[in-house]
Parts: sequence; C-alpha cells; structure tokens
Amino acid sequence: MENEVLEFDIGLGGASGGVDDDAVDIEHPVDDEDMPDTPPSTTVSFTGAGSGEIFLPEGDLLDLEPYEGMEFESEEAAKAFYNSYARRVGFSTRVSSSRRSRRDGAIIQRQFVCAKEGFRNLNEKRTKDREIKRPRTITRVGCKASLSVKMQDSGKWVVSGFVREHNHELVPPDQVHCLRSHRQISGPAKTLIDTLQAAGMGPRRIMSALIKEYGGISKVGFTEVDCRNYMRINRQRSLEGDIQLLLDYLRQMHNENPNFFYAVQGDEEQYSGNVFWADPKARTNYTYFGDTVTFDTTYRSNRYRLPFAPFTGVNHHGQPVLFGCAFLINETEASFVWLFNTWLTAMSGRHPVSITTDHDAVIRSAIMQVFPDTRHRFCKWHIFKKCQEKLSHVFLKHPNFEADFHKCVNLTESIEEFESCWLSLVDRYDLRDHEWLQTIYSARRQWVPVYLRDTFFAEMSITQRSDSMNSYFDGYVNASTNLNQFFKLYEKSLESRNEKEVKADYDTMNTSPVLKTPSPMEKQASELYTRKLFMRFQEELVGTLTFMASKAEDDGESITYQVAKYGEDHKAYYVKFNVLEMKATCSCQMFEFSGLLCRHVLAVFRVTNVLTLPSHYILKRWTRNAKSSVILEERSTDVYANYLESHTVRYNTLRHEAFKFVDEGSKSLDTYNVAVSALQEAAKRVTLATKNERRSSTVNGRSRGELASNGSRANYISGNHLGSSTQLLSEDDMDKKIQELTNELDYANRKCEVYRANLLSVLKDIEDHKLQLSIKVQNIKISMKDSI
Repeated sequence: MENEVLEFDIGLGGASGGVDDDAVDIEHPVDDEDMPDTPPSTTVSFTGAGSGEIFLPEGDLLDLEPYEGMEFESEEAAKAFYNSYARRVGFSTRVSSSRRSRRDGAIIQRQFVCAKEGFRNLNEKRTKDREIKRPRTITRVGCKASLSVKMQDSGKWVVSGFVREHNHELVPPDQVHCLRSHRQISGPAKTLIDTLQAAGMGPRRIMSALIKEYGGISKVGFTEVDCRNYMRINRQRSLEGDIQLLLDYLRQMHNENPNFFYAVQGDEEQYSGNVFWADPKARTNYTYFGDTVTFDTTYRSNRYRLPFAPFTGVNHHGQPVLFGCAFLINETEASFVWLFNTWLTAMSGRHPVSITTDHDAVIRSAIMQVFPDTRHRFCKWHIFKKCQEKLSHVFLKHPNFEADFHKCVNLTESIEEFESCWLSLVDRYDLRDHEWLQTIYSARRQWVPVYLRDTFFAEMSITQRSDSMNSYFDGYVNASTNLNQFFKLYEKSLESRNEKEVKADYDTMNTSPVLKTPSPMEKQASELYTRKLFMRFQEELVGTLTFMASKAEDDGESITYQVAKYGEDHKAYYVKFNVLEMKATCSCQMFEFSGLLCRHVLAVFRVTNVLTLPSHYILKRWTRNAKSSVILEERSTDVYANYLESHTVRYNTLRHEAFKFVDEGSKSLDTYNVAVSALQEAAKRVTLATKNERRSSTVNGRSRGELASNGSRANYISGNHLGSSTQLLSEDDMDKKIQELTNELDYANRKCEVYRANLLSVLKDIEDHKLQLSIKVQNIKISMKDSI
C-alpha cells in the first residue's frame, strides 16, 4: 500500500482541551533498548496536525483501520488518525498512559483508549470532605478498545497494539458530533462566531445561524456549550486589553474627587474579579432616598456581555436616581456577597428598607446574607415577561389567559382572594403541574402585591406596571457599546437625568398647581409636596367624593369605618382610626406601600372633620424640602394649620367620648335620667369656663402693658419679697395671682410658638432660595455647554 499524506487538526480534547476530566496520565520510565523494534509494513504521514484546518481522509483511507505495524510520522499523527477512526466508528477517545525514556525523559510510548475505558475513581479521600452539588453521570464502563504506539530509533511511531472490540453501544453518525473528542470549532466557524458576537448576538442565536449555514447540527461539529465556552474565552481575551480603560477612568475620577468611591474584587493590577463605583452625587442621593433600592443584573451593556448592574432608587419627583454601578465578570453567590458588602460600605453602612431584583436564587441567597432585615422583592414585570416565554403555548391557545393572570396577580385585594384566584386559574387552564408556574408560586411572597403591601417601595400605585426595572441608562448604552464609549455615554446619561431633576425642581418652586377643592388639606399638600407627588395626592383627595365612610365598629380605643362607593358594599375597604393619636390604617395599605394616604383614609378624615394632614403622614422624601439639611416640621410652619389640627383633635376626642356616653346612657330610663342630669351640669360648667376664659384674656391684655412698662416691679414681686407678700394675701387674692401668672405663662408660650413658626418660615425661605440658586447655576452650565 502506498504511503498517503493526510492533514488533520483533530485533537483528542476537541474544543475543551482534549483530555477527559477522569483521564489519568501514568508514566512508566523504560530504557530505549527494552523496546523491541517492529518493522513497519505501511507508513501513514499526517503532516497537517495542528494546522488550524480540518481535513478528513479521502478515497481508500476512508475505510482504513489501525493494525499492528502501522507507522506514523509523529505521535500527533497517530493520535489524529485514531480519533478520525473513532469518529467514523462512533466513539470518543482520550490519552490513557505514556512512558518516558530514562535517558532523556522523552515520551517513547503512548496509549490511546476509548473514553469509556476503565472505571471512575470513587476514592473516599477525594469526596468525604467536600459536598458534591452536581454529581456527574457515570461514563466509564471498563471498555478495552485501545491503540498503543511506540517510537522507533528512526523517529517514526509504530502501532504496537490494537484492540477493536467495545463493550458498549456505539454512537450513530448523526450524534457523533456530541462526543467530546470530536467537538471542535473550525477556523471559518470561529470567524463567524467572532463577527456575530461583536454584533451583540448571544450563543443561542449564533448556534442557530451556524446550523442554518452548515445545513444541520451534525455538520457544525460542536455544541452550543462549546460555542458558549469559546465566546467566554474570547471575551476574556478582549477584556484583558480594554479593562485597563475602566480602571484608569475610576482612578482618575477618584483623584479628582476623593469622595468618588470605587472598589475592585481581586488584584487591581491583574484584574480578574468584579468592580463597583459610586460618584459623590450617588452617595448623597442615597442619604435622601435610600429607603428603597432596585438592583438590576439583567441589563448587559457591552460587547463582552458583562452584566452591567446599576443600583437605583426613586427621588422626590418620582424619577429614577442612581446609587452606584457595577461590572460583574461572574455572577456567583460570592461575587454578589462581595458586591453588596462593598455597596453598603460606600453608602455608610445604612441598610435600605426594601430592595427589588430579578428573580434569581443566587442573588436571593446573597441578599439574605448581607441584608437580613431588608424586604426583598422580585421584579414583577420581569416575571410577567418570563411568563410570556415559558407559557407561550398557553398564550396562543387561550387569548384570555394573559388578562386572567394579570387580574389574579394585580387586582386581588387579600391573600385569601389571591390564593383562591390562583387555584382557579391553574385549574381552568390545566397548569397545576407546570414546573415554572410552581416555582414562581412557591416564591409568591416576594413578588405578588398582596404579600408586599405592608412594606415601603416608593410606588404610586400597587397595580401600576412601573415596577419594572427599567434601566437608568436606557437610550444611551446598548449591546455594541465598548468600554471606551461606555463612560462617555454614562456621563451623558447622568447629565440628562440631572437636567430632568432640575426642571422638575424649577416647576415645583415657580409654578402653582390648580386646586380642585376648597379643602385646607389640598392647599397644605400643594405647598409641601413636589408637583408630581401633589398631583398624585390630589387624585386621591378628589376620589374621596365618590366614597362613603360609615362607622362599623368601636372598640373603645379606635373606630373602624367601612369605606365604599355607593351601592358597592361588597367592594368595601376598612379604615381603623385612632382619634386620640390621629392615626389611621387602611386595608389597602397604600400609605405603607407608597408613602401617600389613600382615598379611603382621606374619606374618613372628611367625615371626622380632620381638615389638615397630620405631620406623621407627610414623608419628607416626597416633599420639596426632601434634600434640605434643615429638619423642618412642616406642620409647624403654619400657625393656622396648628390651630385647625388641635381643634380637630379636641373635637374628635369629645365626640368619641360623647358617643360612648350616649350609648351607655340610653340603655335604661335610670341611666338616661342620670345622663341628662350630668349633661345639664356639664353645660353649666362649660358656660362658666367660657366666661372665665373671656375675662382672663381681658385681664391678660391689661397685664401685658403693665409688664412691658414695669419689668423691674415684676422682678421684685417674684423675688425675695414674694414670701412675705403672699402671707398678707387672702385666698381669693392668691387664686387671682395664680391665674394672672398662669395667663402670663400662656401668653409667653404662644409668643414663643409664633417666634418659632417665624424662624422656621425664615429657614424654609432660605432653603427655597438655595434651591432656586442651584437651579439657576445648573441652567447656566447647560447653556454654556450648548454654546460650546
């Protein structure tokens, strides 16, 4: 048989390196002289091994089978030939053992075996101290098929042993591309993958394009896993060059402003971990609006497909605000734990009340470790989006399913109603055994609104769709953005967001909203809230006109009201109102969820004559003074509002006690007579107290003049001679003197209250002036940039 020259680039490891994870490389040193020479009968040369191209044997060699005495030009040629034979027959190969020369250490013998040779090493010492999370399937079954080659003095390699028989079924031709030693990415395929990856396509879409290009998965020659691994290695190589741009940018920003925070996981000189940064504005914003946070890892912003993960929140205008950013090389639990701890350090260790993330078990575990007391919510919008993918067949078959699913999740008012509605839904569409639905149902306490209403998430409505984690950088960064471009677009996005906040500040400070009612509460809210928040509050206030509130229960401490639209008692809400503390809670829990009072509580305030918002229902984070360094009690800036509130408290307290008195007094004739007599006596005493109050206010008016012109005398009376003077006073005179001093003290307290209100008003004016100056400065900067 004539020698043939074949060119191969088929390694035993294929795309993954060529050696099975279980392979054992055993070397047996022998003397060269100990190896018997076997004269070759045929020499087969493989000159192209490792050349980067794949050439399969042609003609007669297609059916060529190894035999003892067969010669090869090199060890690599023998390996490539046996692997080609294995592909044709239907099995995978690997290197089993080798021998080295004792003279110079060179390899002089190799054995190539079927990948199913031998048995897995179940050595207890290797496994007893570590937990195997994902045990691999057993692949070795003791197959004896092998090819042994030895090196001759001439430098050629000769087959010294060949075992053809296998003890297992062989793989058919249409599946052979799945075997490890035959999975290899060719040069043209690599070029196509590189091109599509640069365009922002993922492994799944790239594999679809390759299958279409080559005419079938078996002709592609590798799997999606190989494609994914190649792309990951490719990204790492690209990243090594461009990542320095990222680190240089962060160092520069920190040098310009020491309050710019950044941290790198691992060695900064040899970057291999994750990176986080937060500029001074982001850190300051967190002090004002850090009660609720959104963390989004679903947005991949660059051609390396690194997850770009921003931390965001909501400012006093309802706009997204940035709390920091991260680039993640990997998304392991350890990486997220490091990131959350680093972010917490940048935010001065202050934990948020709530945090919203994508539905991810790894992130959930990390949050439980770093934020054990923070309420964790999965993004409902992303779950709805995933639902369209996982249940696409249901959406196509049942057009009403989407509406029913939305109603079940968003429109149920109680946990019991949701549970009943969910069971009905899965039964109606025969989805009880759907694995993904069971998964999200088991996590329902972290994404279904009825389970989350008792926690603050800064949302204007429980059923709104805006709880999607829309990226702060949408419209500026896309999948083709490289790191050099990224930071320019990142800064443009920050400028744009800042301009929108300045515009909202300007509108709030320089324009007045149209009031729709004569209510003092609406006027009060218009002066406290930002424009957008006031508009939302106004909706609730006007909405009270369609609701009726009726007393349902009184337990002595608080009254429960049933609030419903006329004729819709079956859709009633229940408001529990404590008159003495001026605190109300509604079954809809809108205040707990959004920080704004609902129309149901406002309806109860209307019927109980509460004319202004109690101070504890005005969250500073929603007011125009949200960023003020002066802690203002907004209620104290309006003396008239204070009067209304105190009068309301007295009125409601008296009415509450009177109702209890009437209920007890009307039970029998005897109690009725006693109650009437007591009321008549009380009326006389109230009339007398009213006359005394008028008389004392007149006396107080005269005494103020005397005190103003005769301060020294007052000091003398209240000084050393007070004891001897009071001895000469009669009991009536003493009572009169005490009354005068009490009136004096009363007047002083009122005067202090007026001074305090004036001072707070001045401080508020100063804050408003500062804000206006800030707006003007920003406008000047913007106009200068535009002119440049």
